[in-house]
Amino acid sequence: MSDYMIRATAFDGQVRAFAIRSTDTVHEACRRQDTWPAASAALGRSISITAMMGFMLKGDDKLTTKIEGDGPIGYLIADSNSHGNVRGYVKNPHVNFDLNDQGKLDVRRAVGTNGTLSVVKDLGLKNNFTGSVPIVSGEVSEDFTYYFASSEQVPSAVGAGVLVNPDLSILAAGGFIIQMMPGADELTVKKVENRVSEIKPISTLIREGYAPEDILNEFFAEGNWNLLAKQDVQFKCQCSKERIETAIASLGNDEIDQMIEEDGGAEATCQFCHEQYHLTVDELEKLKQ
Repeated sequence: MSDYMIRATAFDGQVRAFAIRSTDTVHEACRRQDTWPAASAALGRSISITAMMGFMLKGDDKLTTKIEGDGPIGYLIADSNSHGNVRGYVKNPHVNFDLNDQGKLDVRRAVGTNGTLSVVKDLGLKNNFTGSVPIVSGEVSEDFTYYFASSEQVPSAVGAGVLVNPDLSILAAGGFIIQMMPGADELTVKKVENRVSEIKPISTLIREGYAPEDILNEFFAEGNWNLLAKQDVQFKCQCSKERIETAIASLGNDEIDQMIEEDGGAEATCQFCHEQYHLTVDELEKLKQ
């Protein structure tokens, strides 16, 4: 099964819902970042949620999320768009601990419990939308739940999970976002809250072969929701040699001359995908203005 996500409504439009299978996407991001299990879980949760948030956008809009706590992984950054393209990286990928008291990867310890979660949306306007909230748990999903309620005033339930194989590959990854729309009645809210507390961990459902549609069936019962859209999901980086050249050209002739004289060329590595780009002396000379 390839990675994809869906958008739906339930309870006659009182609820908006998203669900994602992101196993291959998270695996590719973690492979490129060379993450250890706790870092893989933190990065995978962030990527899964950020992908669904991108699915909320339109056209060529895009967004970036950043979790910066006081844990040893430093910070997590992910970005996505409405076309299912997502990428992410973690400052310190080689972080892992013994399992926590619940027998799960200790994401809270890796991320930390003090810091901020910020979201920047590029909607093609003069100024970007930026929202920032304190980290409330370090478990990632709960932090995004708080972000939606506090920064966007949308009561939400956010869940994301990652299971890691002994060889550090990703066994299962996925997530959901359930949001209450304005005017939702108390009975509907209570039903959703009860179901969120009852279902199995999302990573377990993905491991058992659940598709995104099956995940929403767990929340709303089969047939009690309406599918609005489906979108393939993939790890995709926006880096290119042309972008690197543009960045170097912006440094000015003096900096370029220094690269030529001291290094005999230039080398740059993308933080997201770790692709390496090499520029020769001749290529650097052409960038001078």
